[in-house]
Parts: sequence; C-alpha cells; structure tokens
Amino acid sequence: MRVEHDFIGELEIADDVYYGVQTFRAKQNFDITGEHLCDYPHFIYAYAKVKKAAALTNCELKLLDEEKCKYICLACDEILTGKYNDQFVVDMLQGGAGTSTNMNTNEVVANIGLTLMGHKKGEYQYLHPNDHINLSQSTNDSYPTAIKLAIYAEIEDLFSAIKVLRDSFYRKAEELKDVIKMGRTQLQDAVPMTLGQEFHAFGTMLDDDLVRLEEARKLMTEVNMGGTAIGTGINAHPDYAKTVVKHLSDICGTTITSSADLVAATPDCSGYVQVMGVLKRMAVKLSKTCNDLRLLGSGPRCGLNEINLPKMQPGSSIMPGKVNPVIPEVVNQVCFHVIGADVAVNFSAEAGQLQLNVMEPAIAYEIFKSIKMLSRACYTLAEKCVDGITPNKDICLDFVLGSIGIVTALNPYIGYENSASIAKEALTTGKRVRDIALERGLLTAEQLDELLSPENMLNPKLSAESRAHFAKK
Repeated sequence: MRVEHDFIGELEIADDVYYGVQTFRAKQNFDITGEHLCDYPHFIYAYAKVKKAAALTNCELKLLDEEKCKYICLACDEILTGKYNDQFVVDMLQGGAGTSTNMNTNEVVANIGLTLMGHKKGEYQYLHPNDHINLSQSTNDSYPTAIKLAIYAEIEDLFSAIKVLRDSFYRKAEELKDVIKMGRTQLQDAVPMTLGQEFHAFGTMLDDDLVRLEEARKLMTEVNMGGTAIGTGINAHPDYAKTVVKHLSDICGTTITSSADLVAATPDCSGYVQVMGVLKRMAVKLSKTCNDLRLLGSGPRCGLNEINLPKMQPGSSIMPGKVNPVIPEVVNQVCFHVIGADVAVNFSAEAGQLQLNVMEPAIAYEIFKSIKMLSRACYTLAEKCVDGITPNKDICLDFVLGSIGIVTALNPYIGYENSASIAKEALTTGKRVRDIALERGLLTAEQLDELLSPENMLNPKLSAESRAHFAKK
C-alpha cells in the first residue's frame, strides 16, 4: 500500500494500481452504470492524446522542462498501447462535470511517468498530476476536447459497420433484381416493383447516413483547449490555445481547430446535439428497415412470406416449429435505445448554466454507447440476417397477378373511371384485373399483356409518343 493525500485527507491506495487518491474517491462515490472509462477505449486514448499535446505545448512555451515533457509523452504513448486500460476505473456517469475522469487520467499518466523515471508511484514531487500533467488545463477544456476526439474516432468505427450492412443490402438487391413483387403503401396493395429495388433502397438510406455522419463529425474537430476554467484562459500562456491544436492535429492525424470564442465554446454542447441527432436519424430509418424485413418475412402460412429470413433459433417454448425474426427484433431494440438517448442528450445539453455544462458525462456516455450499439447492430443485421435472406418468387408473383393495384398501369389508356370500376368489380368478385378488362373489351389480350408486363410496370414508360403509338396499335 501507499499513502496519498488530497485536501480532504489521506487514503491508503494499493501500490499495484496507477490511479491515485482522487480517482479512488470517485470510484467510491460513483457506482452508477456499471460501465467505466475502460469500457470505452477511444475515450481513454483521446484523453492521452490531449495530455500529450498539452505537455508538448507547455514544453514549447517554456512552461515545462524537457525531461518532464519526455516522460509525460512516453506515459501517454504507453496508454495508447491499451495495456493500461484497466486503470481507468471511474464510472461513465459522475458528478463534477468530468473532473473525476480528468484526474483519473492525470494520476495514471503521472504514475506511469514516475515508474519510467525510476521513481515510485505516488512520488509526485517529481511528476505531479495537477502541477505537471494538468498544466495549462482545466477539466472544462480537456474533458470536452477528449470527448470530441473520441466521438470522432468512434464514428470512424461506425462508418465501417454501416458500410458492411450497406454492401450486404446492395449485394442482395443485385441477387433479387428480377424478382417482381407488389409494392405497398399504408399496408395496402400499390403498384409492382422488384425485391431488388426494395433492398437497394435499404442500402441507399445507409449511404445517406454516411454523408450526414461525416457532416456532423466535422463539428468534433473544433475544441476549446486553452479556455481552461470558463474560456478566459486563466493560468494558460497567451499562445497556448493556438499551439496546442497544432500538436493535437499532428498527434491525431486530422486537423483540429480552436473555437473562435472560447467563452462561448466552453458551455456549448450543440455539437453533441447535432451528432446525436444524426445517430437518432439513422436509428429511426434502420428500425423502419427492420420493421419491413419482419413484415416481408411474416408467416410462413398466414403472413406475406415474400422472403425467408435465416432461421437463427427456435422461437417458442410452447409452440413447436415457430421461428421468430430475432435479429431484426434486436436491432429494433437498439434503435429504440438510441432514440431515447437523443432525448437524454438534448436535456443534458439544455441543462448547462452560465459558463459550464456539468452534464457532459451523460452526453458522452449516451453518444458513446449509442455508437457502440449501432455498430454492433449493423454487423449483426448484415451477417446474421441480410446475407442469408432468400426470396419466395412464386408468392411474390402471385401477389402481383392477383392484385387490384396493377389496374393503375391501365389508367392512362382506359381512364380513371374505367380503372376504378374494374378495381371495384375485382374487389367484390375476386376476379383478376386483366380478365375484367378483357371481358369488357376495353383492351385486347395483346395490349393487356404489354401493359401488364413486368418491364412496363416497373419502369417509367409513359410519354405522348408511346401513348399515341399504343392507341394506334
């Protein structure tokens, strides 16, 4: 054991841990979610990058000697290898606007640095968590900066997951491009389409999500480092803000910029709101896609049964032979969580007062968790569902041929009133649209075959010339 102290008093700390007294108190105070900093490695690594950039800046500005800077940077590099993740033990939800997370990082960096220097953990006279690791910083600028850098990295992981799911939908669209089926609006028969068109639309929606996420992610590259406590830059060198973003950019491999007004930027959480809003937007669309998959696969005897979802597990403890669409179901539930997280982020962003928003831990937790769950959901849906979907071609075609909706294709040639009359008779008698139109002598068999052919019903064909040509024919 070793003894450490803060202004509250002394505590014994196990000598095998790299965190210190303030982290130990936070560990005792905040046992809330059961999820800790170590469960979100991108956050740990982002904070290590912030501390390294700060050390390099302080050294460049002659505020920190070169030896201390060297060992702070080496300690941060050690953290970036991942082998100290288990030393980040503070609960993701915490009071204090993130101070416990900042101090967890400061203490771990200091103690790793001390051991590399040949000193014992806790010998802070040689490398101090506050005086050296936190030099020219406050939690109020380092913590949101680390959150933003972590979100930026997390979204990169989400990009990969979205692309896997998108490509799965596009491959399936190509595979099903010739399977004609009935489109539906308001759960009623509409007009024909192909399963390929339906699945291609699922992929297109994900492509759109990639664009929107990239737009929102750019907001995470503007930081308030150098603002220190409230944005005025107290205890920081006048050149600190512009210098630290230069080092952050080099370390992160992307351009990081300083906010134009650090006082405005310190309490402002609108960038998080934007990111979370895009995540919610994606979740809403992805959930709708899962609803569609469950509807299209409903049955097998008393539903649509146009597609077969992969059979993943028995579906009932009492009904033999029942198989449920468990993969779309679990993705639906992920989406519900993300939609709810958006509400939590909105309330948290609104709840700031004056020069700081103390609710940023909740914002970080909800965004990180949402990204992680959406990423896993995309991989799961692609690999365990979409890749294995097969069509029931005969069922799809029977729905088309028996549908009243195909009368829409006759509208331009026999008029709306005739089409409506045919639809009414088909509905009351059960006859097919083609047969009624032929019986009434409105169109010949050859004309009906042409108008109701899949290629004419699936693509834009109508023009003045084609209509005149058809009339002559």
